[in-house]
This record gives sequence, structure tokens and C-alpha cells, in this order.
Amino acid sequence: MTGRENHQTDSRKLLGRLRGVMAEDSAGQARLDKITRLIADETHCEVCSVYLFRDPETLELCATEGLNPESVHQTRMRMGEGLVGRVARTGKIVNTADAPSEKGFRYMPETGEEIFSSFLGVPIQRLGEKLGVLVVQSKAARKFSEDEVEAVEVVAMVLAEMTELGAFVGEEAGLGARHTQPVLFRGATGQEGAAEGHVWLHEPRVVVTNPIADDPHRELDRLHEAVDKLRVSVDEMLNGAQGGDSEQMQVLEAYRMFANSKGWMRRMEEDISRGLSAEAAVEKEQSTARARMEQVTDAYLRERLHDLDDLSNRLLRILTGQGAETGAEMPADPVLIARSIGPAELLDYGRSLKGIVLEEGSVGSHAAIVARALAIPLVIHAERVTTEALNGDHILVDGDQGVVHLRPDDTVVSAFRDKMAMHTQALERYASILDKPATSLDGKTVGLHMNAGLMADLPSLDSSGAEGVGLFRTELQFLVRNKMPTRSELSALYSRVLDAAHGKRVIFRTLDIGSDKVLPYMTPQDEPNPALGWRAIRVGLDKPGVLRMQLQALLRAANGRGLSIMFPFVAQFEEYKAAVRELGKALDRERVLGHPVPLDVQVGAMLETPSLAFAPDKFFAEVGFLSIGGNDLKQFFFAADRENERVRRRYDTLNCSFLSFIERIVDRCREHETPLSFCGEDAGRPVEAACFAAIGLENLSMRPASIGPVKSMIRQLDLGELREVIRASGRRGEQSVRQAVMRHLEDKKIEMPA
Repeated sequence: MTGRENHQTDSRKLLGRLRGVMAEDSAGQARLDKITRLIADETHCEVCSVYLFRDPETLELCATEGLNPESVHQTRMRMGEGLVGRVARTGKIVNTADAPSEKGFRYMPETGEEIFSSFLGVPIQRLGEKLGVLVVQSKAARKFSEDEVEAVEVVAMVLAEMTELGAFVGEEAGLGARHTQPVLFRGATGQEGAAEGHVWLHEPRVVVTNPIADDPHRELDRLHEAVDKLRVSVDEMLNGAQGGDSEQMQVLEAYRMFANSKGWMRRMEEDISRGLSAEAAVEKEQSTARARMEQVTDAYLRERLHDLDDLSNRLLRILTGQGAETGAEMPADPVLIARSIGPAELLDYGRSLKGIVLEEGSVGSHAAIVARALAIPLVIHAERVTTEALNGDHILVDGDQGVVHLRPDDTVVSAFRDKMAMHTQALERYASILDKPATSLDGKTVGLHMNAGLMADLPSLDSSGAEGVGLFRTELQFLVRNKMPTRSELSALYSRVLDAAHGKRVIFRTLDIGSDKVLPYMTPQDEPNPALGWRAIRVGLDKPGVLRMQLQALLRAANGRGLSIMFPFVAQFEEYKAAVRELGKALDRERVLGHPVPLDVQVGAMLETPSLAFAPDKFFAEVGFLSIGGNDLKQFFFAADRENERVRRRYDTLNCSFLSFIERIVDRCREHETPLSFCGEDAGRPVEAACFAAIGLENLSMRPASIGPVKSMIRQLDLGELREVIRASGRRGEQSVRQAVMRHLEDKKIEMPA
């Protein structure tokens, strides 16, 4: 027998003894103590210690063989502190013959570890989630061999699964059961609103209940059978995608490469030979890949590691049978939990969802756009929520604050329900002014319109009190498909939109793609700053085929009725003129074909770049109407990427400079009698909306749920007085008018929205 085979046999023996400890009916602390004694004995080391996370930043010594037993549950360290903290922070093994001389070594006198020279620290982690550190030490100054390191890694993998399954829970241990404690997640707002419900996982967790194998040969057979199935499924996906998008083909080719990787298979086979089950071997390899992913900064390598992660998930589901169809029944009040999700998948759930919580995503992502269209509260950047949440867990989603309460205690639930009750009362109050105009106390009326992007939005046109659709986002119909929609499909959709509007005006914005909105069947552009790149009208003019097809679909949908078309992201007069020429060609073609053309076509542009505010007078004289795209305009005005959480909240919409700029646009439009509106998230915030109205904006477009609160605010105010408050704040040289405005609202006893 070779030395390596002998070590593998020793590893299996150790895991066999571990299984015996796991099967014992003993308390969590007693089980953990036995495990440390067992590992120390089998690895021929004087010391074995297990450190587990007490909270995300603090490690606690939870069991030891060889160190001072009184230091258990007393010794704690921060992430990155000492060699143990270094292993936890980096996810990398530390193997040294002379621990005290290592950089970052921290002496802890209460443990008595100063007499031990050799140190081997291995992370206890599961699928990228850091659970703790396993340490073995000896007096003899020696570096642990590769085989010994791998054996301890295998044990750490089993400890991770045991921790996940709650094997060390107990009052004596002072460790609560995982997935039972309340957890607070602070993310970012993707869509405002509040929701209470129960967790529904988009991709249910795979739970490995048998980390240790009885029969390595049988486990190897199971692995090979599962990998064969995986390879067949990848080949089938590739065959089905032939002739399709090259980017999709590249991803599938990467899948096939990994599925046929000899190194990937060899590492899993070796872990099985050391005593792990097939599932545990796959998960160990996946955990290692996720740990590497955290360290990699190169975007391409991260994508490839993400491919490997996805492939491992597929393999685990084949091995365990724990696919998407687990037999679990969706709760009546589902809150969707996912790492990320595409717009089509989200639409499949529809309005049945009470809320959505994502680990990834952005405020301008496809998922956020759909969530806004469906008026579903959304929180993004909720790190680790998919590893903490289980199907059926009670959950509260506060989209206004970007906060999620998982398994909340009674006091949190009570406060949250009070907030929701106040919101419900406010909605009842807004319903009472549904049919009344947004007219201020000094007689100024503001037109309130809604944003839309789906047919599902249109019922809100009447129920919200909106006067029309100030922005219909046509790109959603492109984003939710795997291939380009046809002209006839688009024409039928646009016709249904106009029918559902019952004569109210609908402004269709032509395709606004690029930046964060990349069509799944178009090759994404490698741009260093996509928000400033090839997007919206720039794509339409450079690739006029799609623009012409969309314009023809809109003209046919109108079928002789009036039509309003708006071109997005116009930066200069010539771009607007070029787009209008394309519309003229489409009109001429429809006439030649004998199709009815609209009685009236109103053509406008979105003012989203500061440059357009300084366009020649002739532009303002010729354009049919303008809509300020507040989300983009603000990020360009302040040079603050709205997808960057570090900077996007630094700059206030009510900044005096920004309001002065908006007022300049209002003055230019008034001079040329050009209809002007403001469209964006800020238009739906009552205080901001009131300030816009005060400086002269007569039309605002927002999500349907915001119309009631904004209308209520405007009807309580004298806009002339508010205008003076804004101007006085500017004269005083204040950076923002917000404090002065809020004092004014308080003095006037204005009823603020819930």
C-alpha cells in the first residue's frame, strides 16, 4: 500500500469514527468535545480546536483538546485577528512550522497555546459561507504534509455539514440552532413598499444529509453516473442553442469544458476515496471554488468560476434529487428569495408575490424594472439571504428602507404591522381624492401621469387616478424574451395598450437598451462605463432596422388613432432630427402600403443629458414635447453612478444647483411653449414632487402607487409660498433646500404620507 493510499485509509477511518459520534444521542457541546479529541488522536496532534462564528465578525473557541478547557466560550477574536482570524477572513489554509513567528500571530495567554509550534488552520465553510476554523497544533516544529492537510480539509467539510444540520446546538454550547434565529439584512431599495409573508426560495437549498460514505466504490459509481447525466444535459442544451446567440453558446461551451474537466473529476474522486459521500465531495469542490471567487477581481475569471458554481449546483441536484420541484407548496403570501433572477422568470410569478429579496441586482436591473411595473416591494444586495432563509420562514420586507427581517421577533412584527396599517389608512385617504385634480391652494393644477411597461400595469390607470401614461417602457417586451419579438407581436401588444387606456394619452418611449439593460439575445458591449456608452437612441440610429420595425408596429397599433412617441437619451438636436426622419420614412411606407396612419403623431424626446438643456432654440421650437428623465439626468449632473451605493445617495435631488438647472429647463420650455414633464423615481416622492411643481413643472410621471401621496401633498400646499421658501434657501447659499422645505411643511401642519 502506498503512503497516499494509507493516508486515504486513515482519513476514511477518521470519518467512520466521526459518523459514530454524530449518531450518538448527546448534547451539542459534548458531541463537539468528542470530535476535537477524536481529530487530535487520529492526526497525532496534541491540540485540536474548533472556532465557530458567534456573529459575522467574531470567532469563538467552542471546543478544544489540548488547550486550556477554561478558555472554551471565553476566547474570542475578530475576523482577521491572529492566525485563526486570518484563515477565517481569507478562506485560505495557514500551515506553518513556527506559528509565533508568523505575521499576524496573536498570543492568547488564557489558552496556553504558546508551547505549540506547528499550526494548521483550515476554514470551515459551506458554499462560500464562512462558518468557522478547524485548527490542529503540535509541539514539534514541523509543517504538515499535503496528505495531512487534505485529510483535515475533508474533516472541516464534514464539520461544515454538521454545523449546517445543527449537530452542535445546545444550551451548554451557547450556540443557537441555525436557521431558527431572527436575522436582519440591510440591503438597498429596489422598489418601495412593505410586505409581510413567508419565504419561497427560487432555487431551494440542497441539503447534504450524508456527508460520510459507507462504500467509496459505490459513491464513485454514483458520482460517475451523475456526471454522465450532467454531460448529456449540457450537450442537449448546446444542441438546442445551435445557431443562436454567440454569447449563450460561449457560456454553454464553458459548461461543457468544466463538465469534461479531468482535474475537477480527479479532485472529487480523491475526496470520495478519503471517505466523503459523492454529494459532500461535489460540495467541497464547490465551496473551494466559491472561496476563490471572492478573491478574484478579473471579471472573466469570476464569470468562469460562476459557471463552475452553477454546474456544481446542477450536479448536486442530480445526486440528491433535490431539484426545483421539491414537492413544497408555495405559501399563500410568498416572498421570493433568490441570488438573482431574470425578468421572464419574475413575470412567471406575476402579482402572486408579496415581496422580492435578492442578493444581487441593481436599482436599474431588469428585475427591478419588472418589480416596479408589478408594484412589488424589492430589496437588493441582501447578502447571504439565500443561505439563511428556508422555505416557509416568516419574513418582513421594508422596501422603503432596504431592510429585511427574517424570522422576526414579536416586537419587530408589531412595529412593522403598525407601519403597514398606517400605509393602509393613507391609501383609503388617497382613494377619497381619486377623481379630484392635483390643484394646489393657490390654484395651480399639476398633471399626474403613471409609468408603465406591461399590460398588467394598465388597470392601474383608472384605479390610481392617473391622467394618462407619461412613459410606457417598450423595452420590457424585448427583455423578457429569448428572441427578438416580431413586428406583428409588438403591434398587437401596443394596440391592446391603447385599447386599455380608453382614450387617455399613452406616451410610448422607443427601445431604451444598453447600459444595465442588455437584451439576452444581443451581444453585450465591453464598455468601461456603459451608462455613458452605446445605448438607447444611439443604438437605434446605428442599427436602424429595429427602430424602424418598432415605429412601424406603433403606427399600425394606432390604426388611425392619435399616437405619442418619445425618443430616449437624446443628447443633441441632430439625434432628434435623425430619429424624426426615421419616423417620417415609416409613415411614408405605411401610406404606400395603404395602411391607416394616425390622425395626429406627437413626437418628443427625453432630456436625460445636461447637453440637451443647452440645445439651440430651434430644438425647443421643433420638439413636440420634452420629458426630463430624472434618474439619468441626476447621475450625469452630479457625476454619481446611480448603480453605485457609495455615491448615489450623497447627492440630494433638492440640491439648490440641481433645482436651478431644472428651473432653467422649465424657463426655456415656457419661452417656446414646449410641453414639459418630469419622469423618474423622484417624481413619485411627495416632497420632491411638490418642489418640482413649485418651480414650474406642470406634469409629473411616476409609478401608479405614488399618485395618491403626491396628489394629497400638492392639494395641501400653496405652491407660490413653497417657491419662495426654495428661492430664499438658495439666496442663503444652502446646499440643499430640503431642511427649509421640511420646516415649512411642519409649520403649515401638512399631513405627510405614511
